[in-house]
Amino acid sequence: MSTTSPLHTPNVSRWRDRDPHFASAAPGRLIAGGRGNGELLGQRLVENGAIDPGDLVKALALQARQDTRLGNILLSNNMVSERALMDALCDQWGTGEVDLDLRPADPRLVDAYGATRCLREGLLPWRREGSTVVVATSRPEKFLNHRSELEQALGSVSMALTSEATLHRALTRVRNPALAQMAETRVPAAFSCRNWDRQLLARRMVAATLVGSLIAAVFPVAVFSLLAIWAIVTLAATAGLKLIAAGYAVHQSMRKSARMFQTIRRRGPDIARLPTVSILVPLLQEEDIADKLIGRLSRQAYPKELMDVLLVVEEHDERTAEALSRTRLPHWIRVVTVPEGGVKTKPRALNYALEFCRGQIVGVWDAEDAPDADQLHKVVRRFHERGPEVACLQGVLDYYNARTNWLSRCFTIEYASWFRVLLPGLQRMGMPVPLGGTTLFFRRAALEKIGGWDAHNVTEDADLGMRLVRMGYRTEIIDTVTKEEANCRVRPWITQRSRWLKGYAMTWSVHMRDPGRLWRELGPRGFLGFQILFLGTLTQFILAPVLWSFWLLALGLPHPLASLIPGSLLLPLMGLFALSELVNLGTAAFAVRGREHRFLTPWVLTLGLYFPLAALASYKAFYELSFRPFHWHKTCHGLYDEAEIPVFAELAIA
Repeated sequence: MSTTSPLHTPNVSRWRDRDPHFASAAPGRLIAGGRGNGELLGQRLVENGAIDPGDLVKALALQARQDTRLGNILLSNNMVSERALMDALCDQWGTGEVDLDLRPADPRLVDAYGATRCLREGLLPWRREGSTVVVATSRPEKFLNHRSELEQALGSVSMALTSEATLHRALTRVRNPALAQMAETRVPAAFSCRNWDRQLLARRMVAATLVGSLIAAVFPVAVFSLLAIWAIVTLAATAGLKLIAAGYAVHQSMRKSARMFQTIRRRGPDIARLPTVSILVPLLQEEDIADKLIGRLSRQAYPKELMDVLLVVEEHDERTAEALSRTRLPHWIRVVTVPEGGVKTKPRALNYALEFCRGQIVGVWDAEDAPDADQLHKVVRRFHERGPEVACLQGVLDYYNARTNWLSRCFTIEYASWFRVLLPGLQRMGMPVPLGGTTLFFRRAALEKIGGWDAHNVTEDADLGMRLVRMGYRTEIIDTVTKEEANCRVRPWITQRSRWLKGYAMTWSVHMRDPGRLWRELGPRGFLGFQILFLGTLTQFILAPVLWSFWLLALGLPHPLASLIPGSLLLPLMGLFALSELVNLGTAAFAVRGREHRFLTPWVLTLGLYFPLAALASYKAFYELSFRPFHWHKTCHGLYDEAEIPVFAELAIA
């Protein structure tokens, strides 16, 4: 064979693998021209001097408890080289290694089987040699399991081996545009905002603003009265929802405290074999965070051979790509490059990378995240204990730079209220749970069934939470914390919050296309909760100045509605405003009562100065909704590293 041939066959004997994934290879069955002879893969590697016998014993013991291949265990623990393992696999299966970089795959054969199917099964129809199609794979057992399907689509087939990275590279080389297009259109059109006409939307928003301004100029008191009534109604609704949710959270906290004194804790059934968990980590212009990120992820106590971390990088992002090229990545971390497309958003990148995942549990972390070391163990355990209707687990977000300045303190208080009080309360109430953008974990089958993320929605997490509920799934809050970097500068804070509010408006508009259907799918309680969470939140920020104006009445100053509000109504109105503030402050104080956050308690009283920033963000959000609905504002991270926090803490205290 010529040294330039794309097919390499090592000069070693043939044998079979002990790995149960390969058990379907019946003895004596022809596989690409060869037979297995029953020798153990590990034994052969030992005989060749490619692996230490002690390492083999450890690897086989791990495989007995883990749902993964022996080769993956060996590679993830640096027990064997990729070259030695590939040579062993080629000899076992009686075939050669194909060089897909030297000779690309035939696009027509790929289309005949399906590009996404190729990724899912790790099978790539490569070239037709005579009457037989050579199928390249990194997982020979998959070839056997799907041979009949391959033959139905392609005719006579034979197998050749390649690495997973080479297979992915070869497939994207010939079918990247199709994969990119699918990433933008995974969600059914009825649940997506991708069909919005940007120019038509801009014209309608401008026309509505002009007409509204004209009506307000002609009938100022009437318009102000209507806005005030709506603002007061939504204020009462949001305060009521927070109060009930806080009540559930307090009750749950008391039950948890009582269980601490019990000597026996109930535990679910043991997990026979731990599953592989794929984690998507979208990166954009993160040239200073690569080494820190790998260090944080390496702290996970979950077996590395069962961790499948995908660093998702945009094709145009040369800064991040250059940083990663200088970084040595462990076997359990891969880079997935997202091609250019119609939009450039985080959900589109996640959709694209989803097809490259190995695990049946898929999670999302952000670049600056520092998750608890036992987080993946908790996630796997909870999914094991729950039925398939629990399709999503949401972890708690916290911040490691809370002491940086006043803004970071308030940001931490706000998130503590949201993740430690309100979301658990909503879950207990059976309400829809708007998801956060990170520390999310899904059953992959459910995630794919609902279409993944809407690539055009800039608050893809909240939208995804709603679609999960509408399609009969549940989300649970799990007791595990991920720390990340709080946005501690005013302008980036407003920019980030404006994106979130713009996404809330998009999500509300999409799901309210058919209110009747939404009512039937959510039920009366869920429908009301959706309106309060999305429409109520938007209203409160946009009409905040209208509510602030009522303090003029309390101070006896001129007000547009002074002559219309009777004195008997003024006291209850002021009581509602005071109650709303007490609910906000009480919820925040309860959320930061723990030892780690107790230093934030005095700063709870300053939240009245913090939330007006969101009013500014809401106006920016609606401007962008009119003219740049799908534009994704990148939030800059990496200003403060987790390791630097004690220094900042000391400076803040001083």
